[in-house]
Amino acid sequence: MMIDLSYPRDLVMIGAVFGLAAFIWSGWAQEEPPSHPSCRFILGGLSVAGLALTVPSVLLAISHWSQPSAISTGTTAFIVYIVVVWAEIIGGGVLSVLAIRSGHSDWVAPLILAMVGIHFFALAVVFGQPVLHLTGVIITLLAVVAFLLPRDVAAASFWGGMIGAPVFLAIGLWCLLAGRSALAVN
Repeated sequence: MMIDLSYPRDLVMIGAVFGLAAFIWSGWAQEEPPSHPSCRFILGGLSVAGLALTVPSVLLAISHWSQPSAISTGTTAFIVYIVVVWAEIIGGGVLSVLAIRSGHSDWVAPLILAMVGIHFFALAVVFGQPVLHLTGVIITLLAVVAFLLPRDVAAASFWGGMIGAPVFLAIGLWCLLAGRSALAVN
């Protein structure tokens, strides 16, 4: 099974974080989209959908905050989580600076998307959530695709947001619904 129901609050928080990720990536995609107005309309819709996933997920998580989490403060899982997140932030920053200094600022979005995808492999272990392995594979592959898609049509940030945001929305909604159902049973 792709989703482990042991920690339903964590699943709800994954829904919240993935909704926020969809909102952020669809916003970044506005950097240099194709000139056709439908592109901005689609990106706006993805942004709204991201917020529509984030808000109820956050509210549900807050109302069930007393439920256990795979990353309780002071545990090894929590420490690994903190290390992974900081490694992602520092790695993304270093790669961004290197890309910009080498005259390839258009590489920043796909590099960050790849870092996000790769960090899910470690988080899948930390949270005990196989669905995060799936997310890692898809997002990392989409980062490569976003890097390779034609820049004369749109910026790499457009491609990353246009193809990444729907994945975050779909998997985030899946996690929210699974978590909500598990919380209702408990």
